[in-house]
Amino acid sequence: MWLKAVTLRNFRCYENEVNVGFGDLTTFVGRNDIGKSSVLEALEIFFNNSVVSIESGDANVHSEARKVEITCEFIDLPASLTLDAGAETSLADEFLLTDAGTLKIQKLYDCGNKKPSVEVFVIANHPSSPGFENLLELKEKDLQTRVKELNLQVPLKGNPGMRQAIWAAAEDLQLSETAIPVGKAKEDAKRIWDQIESHLPMFALFQSDRSSKDSDDEVQSPMKAAVAAALAEVQEDIARIQQRVREKAEEIARNTHMALKTIDPGLASELTPEFTPPTAARWQGLFSVGLNTDAGIPLNKRGSGVRRLVLVSFFKAEAERRLKTSNRRSIIYAIEEPETAQHPNNQRILIESFKSLASEAGCQVILTTHSPGFASDLPNDSIRFISRDPTTGSPVVQAGADVFGAVADTLGVTPDSRVKVLLCVEGPTDVVAVKALSKALHAEDNSLPNLDNDDRIAFVVLGGGTLKHWVDEYYLRALNRREVHIYDRDVASYAEAAAKVNARGDGSWAVQTTKHEIESYLHADAIHEAFHVVVEVTDHPVEGKATPKRFAEAYSIAQGYDGTMNDTKAKLRLAERAFPLMTAARINERDPDGEVRNWMARIRDMIQ
Repeated sequence: MWLKAVTLRNFRCYENEVNVGFGDLTTFVGRNDIGKSSVLEALEIFFNNSVVSIESGDANVHSEARKVEITCEFIDLPASLTLDAGAETSLADEFLLTDAGTLKIQKLYDCGNKKPSVEVFVIANHPSSPGFENLLELKEKDLQTRVKELNLQVPLKGNPGMRQAIWAAAEDLQLSETAIPVGKAKEDAKRIWDQIESHLPMFALFQSDRSSKDSDDEVQSPMKAAVAAALAEVQEDIARIQQRVREKAEEIARNTHMALKTIDPGLASELTPEFTPPTAARWQGLFSVGLNTDAGIPLNKRGSGVRRLVLVSFFKAEAERRLKTSNRRSIIYAIEEPETAQHPNNQRILIESFKSLASEAGCQVILTTHSPGFASDLPNDSIRFISRDPTTGSPVVQAGADVFGAVADTLGVTPDSRVKVLLCVEGPTDVVAVKALSKALHAEDNSLPNLDNDDRIAFVVLGGGTLKHWVDEYYLRALNRREVHIYDRDVASYAEAAAKVNARGDGSWAVQTTKHEIESYLHADAIHEAFHVVVEVTDHPVEGKATPKRFAEAYSIAQGYDGTMNDTKAKLRLAERAFPLMTAARINERDPDGEVRNWMARIRDMIQ
């Protein structure tokens, strides 16, 4: 299952209903104390109620209502559910989906109690016609009675089949949005919830306001798991030790009994040792594992940035371990302010790691940040900007093109004095591609810039669907830097945007690629070297399939995946692994007219 959105009502600063959508990678941006962490903690409460648990003080302080609503909406749902042996059904058959075909689960927390209680509902487009509205709560005998009353010819065994027959007999089910109780329900409603719960994504939260020591739970949890795994492998040795301890204890008891009889024979006719071997948990508790880094330096003696980077790694490892040992098929990583105490190089490493992680099947990544540098390297469509309504003071969550000016203003984006030129491209994979191509050409001709490490060039990711807004609104004007815009050929409207940039008369320029898109400049040998698959790279789509689509199909077959990855994930993989293998010779073969080389020459002339 995949998290599509969460809706909050009366939770902390979110008094009024707020809906937040999620993608593979989602990043919350905003000032301090604006409500970023509250979204992540609401999800932790919904999924686990562990690292953060619901408290009476979580209800909005300005509201008289004491009930908190956290509602999650999911897609990629299980195709079927098994209630009992042979009783197979589905969410659709049980009318447990919204009219959009999604699964919406609401948890209602009563914070009027010192220890809040919780009720669970499925919000669905469900029958409301009298006599047909509460079938999930009926026992088998009640369903049988209803079948007989309707004179239906259906086996009187198997609740799902009887429900389907009853619903089919209705003239009008009067489907309407209904809150169906499942958490404390009985009969099949409870069984269905048990099935749904086992398919929910795992949720793992790493908070920012925490210590960074090797005794922390994030470290000790995987370390304890390692100890448990080691103990499992030496069970025969443990059994021998326990047997030896038992024998020695019994010997001591016999000797003690003999000595006691010489002192007072009538005091005790026998002394029998009652041996209780330690449980597995007690064995595990005997071991504590610390962490030493290079040269034997303990982790908690290293700098705060190193400690936090190691702990983020342990957090990721523990989350993956939980995923592997669970029957749940997806996981959500939520990490607050991963840039905290990190050098910019480490920030870039983390960003690329999160992007890569989000591209994996069954993984979503949620981040929070208020770092301009960190946010600037994230995909535009991942940004969720949180601000306050100037009139009501309520939090507002925005996504889309019009957010970026506000983000830049809120984060205090200022130009780096070293930057001479802004290089604007459509997406994050274009950044990786252009850097790799420039690096390969620089290796052959060092007069051309290596955009991978040249501080005079700053990349700006415009975001394909929002490119028009960037150009029309001229968001970057205040930075007072000349701009280079490189757009793919695949969208005809980009020609208009390029013309507007070229008409500015300030030394900025824009081009569209001659080929379909940046991936069309890849060499088939680079793809084969990276992935061991053969892909025909063409200048333009053949039979409606461009290079990323052809690669996705070939790679999915080679990996044995069901279905084919989407273009976004295909482009990400090509950017990460194929473009770095491009050489000047491979570029020259794919680009004999020197188009890419000319881009680099023009950029060189601008920065000199």
